[in-house]
Amino acid sequence: MFDQLTHSLQTTFKNLRGQGKLTEENIQEALREVRMALLEADVHFQVVKTFVKNVREKVMGEDVLNSVSPGQQFIKFVHDEMERLLGDKQAQFIQSSHTQSIVMLGLHGVGKTTTTGKLARRFKGEKKKVLVVGCDIRRPAAVDQLRVLAEQAGVDMLGPIPGESVAAVARRARTQAENLSYDVVIYDTGGRLQIDDELVAEVAELVRVTDAQNKILVIDAAMGQESVSVAETFNDRCGLTGLIMTKLDGDARGGAALSVREVTGCPILMVGVGEQQADLQPFYPDRMADRILGMGDVVSLVEKAQLAVDEDEMKRMEKRMFSGQLDLNDFLSQIRQMKKLGSMSQLMDMMPGMPQMDAAKKAKAAEMGQRQSQKFESIILSMTPQERKRPKIINGKRRIRIAKGSGTRVKDVNDLIKQFAQAQKMTKKLKSFKGKMPRGMMPRM
Repeated sequence: MFDQLTHSLQTTFKNLRGQGKLTEENIQEALREVRMALLEADVHFQVVKTFVKNVREKVMGEDVLNSVSPGQQFIKFVHDEMERLLGDKQAQFIQSSHTQSIVMLGLHGVGKTTTTGKLARRFKGEKKKVLVVGCDIRRPAAVDQLRVLAEQAGVDMLGPIPGESVAAVARRARTQAENLSYDVVIYDTGGRLQIDDELVAEVAELVRVTDAQNKILVIDAAMGQESVSVAETFNDRCGLTGLIMTKLDGDARGGAALSVREVTGCPILMVGVGEQQADLQPFYPDRMADRILGMGDVVSLVEKAQLAVDEDEMKRMEKRMFSGQLDLNDFLSQIRQMKKLGSMSQLMDMMPGMPQMDAAKKAKAAEMGQRQSQKFESIILSMTPQERKRPKIINGKRRIRIAKGSGTRVKDVNDLIKQFAQAQKMTKKLKSFKGKMPRGMMPRM
């Protein structure tokens, strides 16, 4: 998402690190490059102006100019201002002692209905009783789409009766939520291709009828500077309490994410990073600032691993590793555990140093890694149970058969067996460290 911005900022920082001392001249040049990088990322011009002004005021201080590592100081101030721009700290939905109501607002095509389904799944995972309400009475199949998503998320759904107005749907949903003691009600509203008076009046009335604590604007990350005017209009008429950015995994330049929070003063609560229902994540300003500046996001990576990895399976593999019993069944298990973490591209974005890699090279490396995992899984599944347990019996004839069965080459089978042999050697060396390694630590096969 922020590949272009990250690459431009990294070039600026690299040039600064080469300076023995900061001067007014090279500071002005660096700030000019930062300004251009933000504008090229489609950040709103007024936001860019404020950003550069704030960094300049900090970096021109006496302590910075005389610092031992002025380049690092400059990077720190850019990071701090980026974090402030994104919201300083993680924000939460407004809670309620009774039913928590959420109205999803936004233009047509930004992903309101899909995000409603994802959000419902998240609340369901928190053991809450959830009702989603279809208030989009104009878009064909909008209610049917929401019904499918509700079924996938395992939550209840209420749709409009033919001829019913949006306000009437909302009133009926609010009454049902109170009578049946729902914890969370999410209203999915209609949209337009662009803002008009009819749309704004309709959603403003719905907000009034529901008396919702949370008025959430859903914004497509690809909208760029247009997102600012959209956010301002909805905020003026509906009093926004939060934002959700969708399609943050796309190729857009990221200007929307860096503009709307500053302009509206509303926090970014969640971000959509994929098409699956699980691909909706809490937004952490400090972690996003790290990623934009090419520092990765190790904390989020660890959290994803903790959620995706089966602890019992990890303990079983750890025990087998230290007993020297690892086989290709374990290799297959590890491949499948890694797949649960997400796409290779998403994982690379969280690794330090990777976000600043050239976008084309990163995409190629991610694709190669994905292909190799798929090949290895197919190869192992083409083996007999005996071959998986005792890879040493896989001779030339068996390798030809396995390659044909998996639709791969003999070379691919050889690569798998070679990598597995290297992992076995590593586990033998690690035996002497048993009891000294942190829980869950084991070699990547």
